[in-house]
Amino acid sequence: MSRVQLALNVSDINEAIAFYSKMFNTEPSKVRKGYANFAIADPPLKLVLIENAVAERLNHLGIEVESTNEVAEATSRFDQIGFTTDVEEQTTCCYAVQDKVWVRDPDDARWEVYTVIADSVDFGSAPVDGGDACCATSSPVESVSLTAKPGCC
Repeated sequence: MSRVQLALNVSDINEAIAFYSKMFNTEPSKVRKGYANFAIADPPLKLVLIENAVAERLNHLGIEVESTNEVAEATSRFDQIGFTTDVEEQTTCCYAVQDKVWVRDPDDARWEVYTVIADSVDFGSAPVDGGDACCATSSPVESVSLTAKPGCC
């Protein structure tokens, strides 16, 4: 099952866990120091909370998929349509070993398509060069130019 991921920076991890547990009527799947994630069934959503009081609220967006093969398929599709991609294999991020591909939207929002390979006791990479994205890589990812369709919300 694929699902959209929303990663938010929060000022107080405990307050955020309490709020989102009530909002989605579910407990977190994983809680670590300054970090929590929820695997919400309805609506299908992976909600990630990262304690970082000084950053913008939106950390990054993502799509969790079931396999490395699906990450490779997304990478191939992004490459074919002209998106600049940043591929990470066997990277530790958000207390998990992951394979992933990153792209940026025209407004510089980071999107990842990723799969979790294994759990990890380590958070992984920290934001690079003062960035606010979880597990940001040191290599820049270029923005892509997309044209919005009329009537889109």
